[in-house]
Amino acid sequence: MAQWKINFGSVTKNYKIMKVYKFGGASVKDADGVRNLAKIVKNHSNLVVVVSAMGKTTNMLEKVTENYFFNGDANIQELKDFHYNISKDLFESNHPIFDEINNLFVEIEWAIEDKPTSTYSFEYDQIVSVGELLSTKIVGAFLRQEGLNVNWKDARDFIRTDNCYRNARVDWDLTKNLVSKTFTDDCIYLTQGFIGCTSENFTTTLGREGSDFSAAILAFALDAQEVVIWKDVPGFLNADPVYFEATDLLEKIPYSEAIELTYFGAKVVHPRTIQPLKAKSIPLKVKSFVDPDSQGSEIGDFDEITPFVPSYILKPNQMLLSLSTKDLSFIIEEHISHIFSLFAQNNIAVNMMQNSALSFSVCFDNDSIKTKPLIEKLSQDYSLFYNTDLTLYTIRHYNAESVAKVKQGKEVLLEQKSRNNIQIVVNH
Repeated sequence: MAQWKINFGSVTKNYKIMKVYKFGGASVKDADGVRNLAKIVKNHSNLVVVVSAMGKTTNMLEKVTENYFFNGDANIQELKDFHYNISKDLFESNHPIFDEINNLFVEIEWAIEDKPTSTYSFEYDQIVSVGELLSTKIVGAFLRQEGLNVNWKDARDFIRTDNCYRNARVDWDLTKNLVSKTFTDDCIYLTQGFIGCTSENFTTTLGREGSDFSAAILAFALDAQEVVIWKDVPGFLNADPVYFEATDLLEKIPYSEAIELTYFGAKVVHPRTIQPLKAKSIPLKVKSFVDPDSQGSEIGDFDEITPFVPSYILKPNQMLLSLSTKDLSFIIEEHISHIFSLFAQNNIAVNMMQNSALSFSVCFDNDSIKTKPLIEKLSQDYSLFYNTDLTLYTIRHYNAESVAKVKQGKEVLLEQKSRNNIQIVVNH
């Protein structure tokens, strides 16, 4: 096994040259995607592969959870059909993987047979987390069928978190200790993104799209050589090609720039991914699983972003909430502190805010599960006015042309500008 030997005085430490690969749901959305993953990893050893739920599995499981919790009626047949169809394309009918898949579906069925016993967020994590277990069971079975030396690991055995369900915080010391004891062999390790576990052995999730963060956690704990995130795009683009016709590939991105872009909502990488990698100067590459040999993008210790162009970040499904005191007194620090405490209690992140003497306006993701109790609580003390179904645009390194491009044909409700960024809330 390849190792670095680093001497610190009289102490010698051995560091494995390990890489971490992360594959998202789009990369394993069908049987051909699983086959392609196998081609990418087949010539590697000493590799950790982190895999998300297949395709739109998380969306399906979220719907199951909502129906179970709020309506008392949930059906998982669509979920079953999706995974069985992929598996039938990859394996013979007598392959043991079908029993493993069935056992996971039984776990969901047992969970939704009884009435909820806890909060929505708790039930969400116990049900939605099964998506990653399903995908890694299928991928692992196929990799072994292809002759690869694969060691499947349950992420809940080594990623320890608190009990902040749907957005759990990592216990870094305990996690690092457990990871160092788990990943010791020269092989391909396969594990799940997105999920962790509390000290009471309850499953947690790390936030939507949290598989990137899982890869960073493992890289940090293992002192990995690099992390590669495999996407259905050429790399880290300056705009989402779903919404923008012309895009530029960002070839080299400083850690600080990546943190800014992901903080504002760039979907290529999860916001919490960058900091643990920066702490150990571990490079993060974003590459295309469609064209694995292409250049892609690299996030690392660079002085400036290359090329230097405006970056566009779009966040749909926004709520713009404006509130004022009922007696029309000034909005002062005491009020703002109270408002932010309610946002924190409901686990809602603020995307943009602005205040005047008599009002405070805030823009955030309109998650109905979280938003409803927030509105109910705020309305007790404040007069409220809000708009929904809005879009928040952020332009980093903006110029006049880029701002005009975003505003064209749209109603601007709120705008905020700084040296490097401009944020615009629009109603289409």
